[in-house]
Amino acid sequence: MKKTARLVLADGSVYEGLSFGAERDTFGEVVFNTSMTGYQEMLTDPSYAGQIVIPTFPLIGNYGINENDDESDRIQVKGFVVREECLEPSHYQSFETIHHYLHNGGTPGISGLDTRAITRKLRSVGVMMGVITTKLSPAEALTQLKQQPDYGSIDFIKQVSTDKTYEWEKDKSPVNKYHIVVFDCGTKRNILRLLKTRGCKVTVVPCTATASSILKLKPDGILLSPGPGDPELLDYAVKTVRDLIGKRPIMGICLGNQLIARAFGARTFKLKFGHRGGNHPVKEYATGRVHITAQNHGYAVDPDTLKDGLEVTHINLNDGTVEGLRHKELPIFSIQYHSEDSPGPMDNRYLFDRFVKMLEGTKH
Repeated sequence: MKKTARLVLADGSVYEGLSFGAERDTFGEVVFNTSMTGYQEMLTDPSYAGQIVIPTFPLIGNYGINENDDESDRIQVKGFVVREECLEPSHYQSFETIHHYLHNGGTPGISGLDTRAITRKLRSVGVMMGVITTKLSPAEALTQLKQQPDYGSIDFIKQVSTDKTYEWEKDKSPVNKYHIVVFDCGTKRNILRLLKTRGCKVTVVPCTATASSILKLKPDGILLSPGPGDPELLDYAVKTVRDLIGKRPIMGICLGNQLIARAFGARTFKLKFGHRGGNHPVKEYATGRVHITAQNHGYAVDPDTLKDGLEVTHINLNDGTVEGLRHKELPIFSIQYHSEDSPGPMDNRYLFDRFVKMLEGTKH
């Protein structure tokens, strides 16, 4: 028999369901994701560190868990809230259920909730802190929740970044055309895969790496990865980016977009409920084309504070927020969405080709 579990939000709302995964209490910022598939990639995406995630799609776990879809070396979410947990998945690559996956990863889940009703609440009043519990009463849960640090006060990238520099899928063949250093603020494996398949040697460095230590690796280009949390807390990473400007071509993805903006003196702000899912329309100014994109962020760049040669290249058609930047003179561009998908549409992988092409004529 499954235990009764509760999701208690900071505004006092209580939702009762059934526990699955690990049976323990967990606290985090409650957010929703609008993708129809890709729950394994969601669970292992480092950008979800510190968050309890709610997929809006009602059936979760129907194709099980496989060995190929992890985007990092562990489950990153604090908790998982679903409408219906599938107990008998069907897929030839599946080797376990989502219950066992969460249980083995020490991550609690709760099923049987009206996830779309919770999503409507978060869209109306904004994301907020919450707790999943099997032990606490609603009043006890709310009391403990009020004692937790707010999501926006924690530097999460130091929790998800690599501890030491490493080469991705190192091989002995010296055929790599370019050397890319990935500044790891919470990178997803598919970023590394896509760079590798484009003939690049890929070296990953910690988020605490300095510009001088990165340049000693003799990269041809630098990619600033996605990652969790508030970019206003990351002055040390912003300094590294600022010191790299003009030294090598730079591409930024998601948090990397915000780090570039801040390095040039712009500000960022917290979105009401963020952009998370694989169906967000983004317009590219240069071509007029609308791309359907995968996204996962809760902060955005303030376009009114852009300066020193940065300009907006992409805009979100849902709310008008900045989705891409470029420098008018230097080889620097960035996007707020996830060109590496996983999960989501693959339409934007061409941006990795654009980055590699940018390196032509600048090889060191």
